Formats: sequence, C-alpha cells, structure tokens
Amino acid sequence: MDKALRTYTFKEVKVKEGLFRKRMEVNRAYLRELDDTCLLQNYYFEAGIIIPGLMTLENPAEANMHWGWEAPSCQLRGHFLGHYMSAAAMLIANDGDEILSAKLCHIVSELRRCQLANGGKWAGSIPEKYFEFMITSGYIWSPQYTIHKLLMGLLDTYKYTGNEEALLILSGMADWFTDWTEDVKKRSPETIFKGEQAGMLELWADAYTVTEDEKYRKLAETYKDQGIFKLIRAGKDALTDEHTNASIPIIQGAAKMYELTGDEDWRNIVETFWDLAVTKRGMFATTGQNAGEFWIPPEKMGEYRGDRGQEFCTVYNMVRVAEYLFKWTKKAEYSDYIERCIYNGFLAQQSAETGMPTYFLPMTTGSKKKWATKRNDFWCCQGTMIQSATKYPEMIYSADDENRKIYVNQYIPSEVTGKLGDKDIKIEQTLGMMGREVATLFEEHSISEKSRWKMRFVVEEGDGITVSFRIPEWVVEQPTISVNGSEKNFDELKTEEGYTDVEGLKAGDVIDIYLPSAIHAERLPDMKYLAAFLDGPIVLAGLTEDIDTIKGDFDAPEEFLDKVSEHAYDIFVWLQNNYRTKRQSKNFKLIPLYDVKDEPYTLYFEEIKE
Repeated sequence: MDKALRTYTFKEVKVKEGLFRKRMEVNRAYLRELDDTCLLQNYYFEAGIIIPGLMTLENPAEANMHWGWEAPSCQLRGHFLGHYMSAAAMLIANDGDEILSAKLCHIVSELRRCQLANGGKWAGSIPEKYFEFMITSGYIWSPQYTIHKLLMGLLDTYKYTGNEEALLILSGMADWFTDWTEDVKKRSPETIFKGEQAGMLELWADAYTVTEDEKYRKLAETYKDQGIFKLIRAGKDALTDEHTNASIPIIQGAAKMYELTGDEDWRNIVETFWDLAVTKRGMFATTGQNAGEFWIPPEKMGEYRGDRGQEFCTVYNMVRVAEYLFKWTKKAEYSDYIERCIYNGFLAQQSAETGMPTYFLPMTTGSKKKWATKRNDFWCCQGTMIQSATKYPEMIYSADDENRKIYVNQYIPSEVTGKLGDKDIKIEQTLGMMGREVATLFEEHSISEKSRWKMRFVVEEGDGITVSFRIPEWVVEQPTISVNGSEKNFDELKTEEGYTDVEGLKAGDVIDIYLPSAIHAERLPDMKYLAAFLDGPIVLAGLTEDIDTIKGDFDAPEEFLDKVSEHAYDIFVWLQNNYRTKRQSKNFKLIPLYDVKDEPYTLYFEEIKE
C-alpha cells in the first residue's frame, strides 16, 4: 500500500473571515438554536421516557416537536440526530465551541439513559422489530440507514471530542448488531444488505481503526460482501438507473477497507467506481450525475435535465470518495472535483440566510430553489448539509511528512498550525482582497482585475519546507508565483499531478500566487447546443424566468457577455463573477449559482449562432 497523504485536522486548521467562514457561522447558529429535547424526542418515545408536556397533544401544531422526516409517524425518525452529533463534534474540535459542547454532552448522556431503559444495548429511535420486518416482503423504510446515522454520530463524537460515554453507547449497539447479524445469517442472510445499509461497512471499519476492538472488525467483515462489488469487479455498469445514494457510501466502505487492510482489490473497486461514476458518465456543470436520486445513464445529462437533479447527499458523499482518492494518488483532478462541488453544491444548495438546504438542484428554465424549513422537514439532505458546512477546515491542506511538503488543496482563507515531518509549521492563507479591510494586497497586478484568485501565503513558522500549490484545471494562462516580491520562473518549478512546488521556504517568507481565470461554456455531452457558463470553477446562473437561448458563439463568450463590477461592503471589496448579456433581444444578468436565493434562474442555454 502506497503511503497516503495526511489530512490536517479540525484542530489544526482555522478558516478565516470570508465566504466560507460566513457559511460556517450560519450553520453553527442553526445547530445552537435546535432544542435538545426535540432532537431526542424519538429516542425518548422508543425508550418509553415521558417528555414533560407531551403525554397528550391537545394542539399538535403548537407542540414543541420536530416534524417532517423526524415526526413520530415517520419510519426514518431519529436519523437527523446522528448528523447533528457529527457536525457538532467537528465544530467543537475546530474551535472548542462551549455551547455545542454542553449540548452534545447532554445529548450523549440522555442517549445512554435511553439505552439503559431499552435493556442496555439498543439505543435507537425506531423499534427493533423494524429489522425483523426487513426479512419479510413487507415495506419498511431503511432501518439500517436510520440507525447508521446514530452510530456515525456516536463514533464522531468519540473521535473528535473524546467522549467515552459515546463510545460506550456505540459498543452496546455493536453488541446488538452482532447478535442480529449472527441470527439473520441463519434465517435470511441477504437481509443484511437490504435497504440503504451502505454506510455500515465504513462505519464498522472506522470504529475498528479507532478502537482496535475486534468486534468492530468482525462487523465490517459481515458487511463487506456487497453486491455492487461483484459487478464492478466484472467490469459492468453497476450504476445506471440505480439509487445514487445507496451506492456511494458502499464505495466509502471499500475505501476504508483498503486503508484498513492494504488489499489492492479494495482500491481497484474505488478507482473503477470513479471511472464509472464520473469519467465515463460525465456530469452536469455543477457536478451532479443523478436525477430523482438515480444515476443518469452515461452522457445522457441533457435528456435527464429536470427539476429533480443533483440530490445534495450525493454531492457530499462523492466529495468524501474524492478525498480518499486524492490521499492515495496526490492527483489534482480530485481536488478540482471537490472545488467544483464546494462552490456549486455545498454553497449553492445551502441558504446563505438560514443554512437550510435545497434537496435537489433544479436545472430547467426558470428554476427555483426549494429551501427546507428549520423544524418541519429534516430531509436526508438537511443532515448532510449541516455536516458539509463544518468540513471546510479539513479540505484545505494535506501533509507529505516524509518529504516535508504541505499541499494546498483549496484556496480558502485559513491558518494551519501543526507538524510537517519533524518540523513545527504555521502558515496563513489570505485572499488578495478582503472586504473588511477594504484594501488589495498586491500591486504587481492591476487593481482593475479585482480577482478572487489572488492569494497570499505567509510562512509564520517552519524551515526548509515545500508548499505545493494546486494549479486548477480551469486556469487559462500561466499562473504567477512570487516569493518575497520576486517572481519565480513558473517553467522552472517542479509540477507533478497538477501541483506546483515552491521549495526551501522558511519562517517569514511570503508567497503571492495569482491564478488567471476566464468565463467558459461547458456543453452537455448529449446536447452540444446546450451549455452552462462557468467562471473558473463557479457555475453562473442567468437571472431569467423565461429566456433559455443566447445568440452568439459559445466558444467566444466575450462576444455576448460583459463583466459587471461595483464596489461592495461584503466578502469582497468588489462584486465577483457577475456578468450581463449584450446584443440579445432581452438582456439579463448572470451571477454565481451560490448567490441565488429565491430568484428564478436558468443554468443551461441554447446556442443560437448568427
């Protein structure tokens, strides 16, 4: 097994002021405001614990409860708490949030109370008999999916905060699953793989990695014989028309098994999956490869372009697969993919005001985002959204300790403090323009450029280290890299797998980097006359309800698009990535998809050549 890169953790990386910090804080506020009792309501009900004031409901509409997928009548009830625990634990690890820490400790103690009331093993929010229903031909909505979220939340709580009681509850649940799987293997072994159980393989393998307790390894072995693996090994299209989010987490399990065992077969499965899911299938400009939660047939994006595209859970889970692949290969193509997901999924499908997600990302003319409510929906995507908005710190930097090389994977204002090999390091990354400072950092490029892709890196601690910068696939001209004001000859710098090295850096060194971008059209593979427009990795949305044609040559967008700039007192000093059409019968504005709130928008336009 090749030596993988090490990811800098939540404790080591702080995201600084800017777009990403702003979105993290919106998410933090939501996590803080949710009521502990409501989060636990279904666990209390299952354990027979009476919640004050809820023995009877005279007016359900006014009851202090969570509804939607968290309603006591929903078979998926309780899934959201696991996501909540994971997200809270990550934020606590990142900056020691005392409010979330107190809430999480209370939630864990109450879950233990529920577990004891249920007999000492079961701590779930649904009846144990739901698992018996899976043996029958009757319908039951994904019991293993629901319980997996709790198990994930417990493990993450232990991993990121050291809460021993969370591990105790997880251990009891593992004992329950050991009993259940041993029993069901005798009566109906295929039941183990029924429903959306996909996350179980990664969960148990990760639990073993963290604890080295053999019972977790045995459970991972129980879940390793997934049907999709046989199809992938046979070189077949294992995805088309299959449920997207039932398959991606299985691949995360294969990735974790590779890291656990070193068996190359697991890695081959993951890499072949990526080839099937992305390379050969193609994707929308926003990265989605699914419609209505199912994999679109290869290169049929135009045919399936509708109102139920790009389920958010799939964006989140594909990013996690890409993270595994980048660690193993050090290839920028995976970091490029993650970057596009960040802008056109993580940000675009999160409300900047409430933090709520849009389940799907519509891609038709005059689309509108449908935002979740804070307490009445709790879709699966609401759970992955609160996790995604905590992930930014661990997406930015990776370490090659052996070669004293730190990889810059994402250009997000931040500070990393930790080890690189045997060296202590501290590096700060800032944008060329910061709205709060109302000043530009660089003078060597004309201020008229006002580009978000100017970054400055200051080595505050470290000696004899290498910083490896990702050169994105969207860069249109040779990047400019300067050290302490002296521009480097880019052609003389070592570039490998899309990363360029600046070597021999020491404390006090200042590196300025400029990545030139331009607007470009990205055509649908099966309908070449339809295209979306991107500025670098950022998909642009046309603010129009009824226009879906543009006159002009899409290979020369400057013929029909003008840049729009104005001074702003926000994230950036100047408005970023805004354009306006020209020479059309009716002109309209294009803005980043992540800036669209409730306005109608259109992503794909038909090319009308004059």
